[in-house]
Amino acid sequence: MKTTTDKDRVVIFDTTLRDGEQSPGATMTHEEKLEIAELLDDMGVDIIEAGFPIASEGDFKAVSEIAERSKTAVICGLARANFGDIDRCWDAVKNSERPRIHTFIGTSPLHRAIPNLDKDQMAQKIHDTVTHARNLCGNIQWSPMDATRTEHDYLCRVVEIAIKAGATTINIPDTVGYTAPLESADLIKMLIEKVPGADEVVFATHCHNDLGMATANSLAAVEGGARQIECTINGLGERAGNTALEEVVMALKVRGDIMPFYTDINTSKIMNISRRVASVSGFPVQFNKAIVGKNAFAHESGIHQDGMLKNSETFEIMRPEDVGLSATNLVLGKHSGRAALRSKLQDLGYNLADNQLKDVFVRFKELADRKKEVYDEDLIALMQAGEDAANDHIVLNELRVICGTTGPQEAAMTLTIGGEESSTTATGDGPVDATFNAVKSLYEHNAHLQLYQVHAVTEGTDAQATVSVRMEEDGNIATGQSADTDTVVASAKAYINALNRLFIRRGRTGQNKREVNWKDVS
Repeated sequence: MKTTTDKDRVVIFDTTLRDGEQSPGATMTHEEKLEIAELLDDMGVDIIEAGFPIASEGDFKAVSEIAERSKTAVICGLARANFGDIDRCWDAVKNSERPRIHTFIGTSPLHRAIPNLDKDQMAQKIHDTVTHARNLCGNIQWSPMDATRTEHDYLCRVVEIAIKAGATTINIPDTVGYTAPLESADLIKMLIEKVPGADEVVFATHCHNDLGMATANSLAAVEGGARQIECTINGLGERAGNTALEEVVMALKVRGDIMPFYTDINTSKIMNISRRVASVSGFPVQFNKAIVGKNAFAHESGIHQDGMLKNSETFEIMRPEDVGLSATNLVLGKHSGRAALRSKLQDLGYNLADNQLKDVFVRFKELADRKKEVYDEDLIALMQAGEDAANDHIVLNELRVICGTTGPQEAAMTLTIGGEESSTTATGDGPVDATFNAVKSLYEHNAHLQLYQVHAVTEGTDAQATVSVRMEEDGNIATGQSADTDTVVASAKAYINALNRLFIRRGRTGQNKREVNWKDVS
C-alpha cells in the first residue's frame, strides 16, 4: 500500500463565492453566501475565497461574517494591488481563525498597458503592495493575472519579488483559458526551478475553461509541482467557467495510480453542494456534466445495462455513493409518512429540523396529490423551490390561464406586492407570454428577459418542470428558478423570483457589482 505524505497533498481553494459569482446573473444573497460557505467548510475545502471586500458593502459584510463563522477553512478575500483594497480586505478577513489576503495585478503585456506601467514600475508596485499585505497578515497569496501570456523572464522576476516581499502562496492564473496541459505543467516547473525561494512557497493554479481544458490544465499543473488548485462548484464562473472542484477532486481520487496525490475533501458531500449552488445561482447543471450531471451515472444502452447488471465496474469508474448519490431510488407517494420523507431527504443530503420537515411535508403532500410517484429529482426540485418566501416583495397568489387554438391566450392573476393584493387579466402570444404580461401589468418594471429555459425534472406527463429565467435591469442581472407540475405556474414563480432578487439589489445601496471593473479581476 502506497504511503502518502504532505508533499502529495493538494490544497483545494474554492472561489465559488468570488470568481463563481462573477457569472452574469449568478449573484447570491447574503444568506445564500453564508450557507454555501458553511457547506464548503463542512466538505473539507481548505481555503474559501469568500469575496472581493472592496467591491461593495454587501461583499464586505458577507466576507466578514463568513470569516467569523468559519470552523476550519482558511478564509480569503481578494484585493487589487493598492493599499486601499488590501486594507479593506484585511478588515473583512481579520476575525477569521485563519485569514488570508489574496492580492493580484495583471502582468502580461496587454494587462501592463491598462495602468500604463512599465516593467520596473510594475515590479515596484508588486513589492510595495505585497509588503503592505504581509505587514497585516501572515498568510499572503499573490497572483500575476494573465500569467500564461506573460513573458517568462518577467514572470520569474515578479514572482521572485513577491516571494521576497512575503507572499506565501504564488498563484499562476490562466485568466483567459489560453493555455494547454503541457504548457501548464512546464510553466510551473520552470518557475519552481528558476525562481529563488520557490521551494519556500506553495504554487497554485487557477484555470478558466474557455477552450474546455480547465480541469486538464489544473491537473497538469499539479504534475508540474503546483500543490493548490483554485476551482468552483459546478465549474461556475465568468465566460465558460472555472476548473470544476468535483472534477479535479474525483480525478485525483479515481486515478491515484497515475496521479499520486490526494485531497482532504469529503466527496460524499459533492452532490448536495452541487445542487445547492445550482439552485442559488440559477445556473442548472447540464445533464451530461461530469460527476454531478443527471446522466453521469445513467445507463441506457443495452450493452451498458447488461454489463452493469453483471458488474458495475464494467461501465462505472466510481460509485454513485462516492459523490453523495443514494444507492437506491426509493419512490415516495401520497401515502408515505414523515419518517420515510426524512430518511429520503437525508439520503439526498438534506438534514432538516422538525419545523423545517413539517413545512416540507406539507408541500410534499401537495406534490404527491398531483403526481402518482415522487422521485429523488422531484424532492430535490421541491427543496430548491421551497425557500421561505414570507419576506418576498412580490408573491403569486393565484393564476388561471385560458388557452385556445386561435387568438391570443389569456392569464388572470392575483399578486401580493408589498403587502397589498392586486389582480389583473392580460393576453399574450401563448400562456407564458400572457402570464409574464400579467406580472408586468401589476408590477411595472424595466427588466429585460435575457433567458428563459425549461426542463423536465422526471419523465412522464405529470413530471415537474424546472424553469430558469435571467433578467437584466439597469446593469443588474438576476436569475430566478422554480419547479411545478404546471409549467406555466413554474414560469410565473421563476419570473417573480428574479424580480424579487432585482428588488433586493435595488434596495441595498452600495451592492451594485458594477462599482468595480470586474475585467480587472483574475
